[in-house]
Amino acid sequence: MGLMKVSQLMGMDIFTDNAVPMGKVYDVIIDLQKGEIVRLTMEPISASSKEEAKKVFKERTVMYRSVKAVDRIILVSNTPISDVEEAAPEPTEQKPLPYSHKYRRSFGK
Repeated sequence: MGLMKVSQLMGMDIFTDNAVPMGKVYDVIIDLQKGEIVRLTMEPISASSKEEAKKVFKERTVMYRSVKAVDRIILVSNTPISDVEEAAPEPTEQKPLPYSHKYRRSFGK
């Protein structure tokens, strides 16, 4: 796969390698620490309950590692990929960076 902007993925059709349509890219989940795309979502993950959000995350997202090709469509392997990342990530509370105004205000530095 060559280089392309993340915004170009939005709205692209997703197909399995058996030509079964899965949906269109709604959003892209990026690991900011690694600078990598982790998942493609096919609908918003804003749900009324945590269980519903997990269901959408599991059933309506695709691991980016399973993407075989990106051109006019996105081709995804339909072979399941088992990994620890299959579970929805839990949000973590981060401390403010030492040079931020929140840090100085909170810790008096």
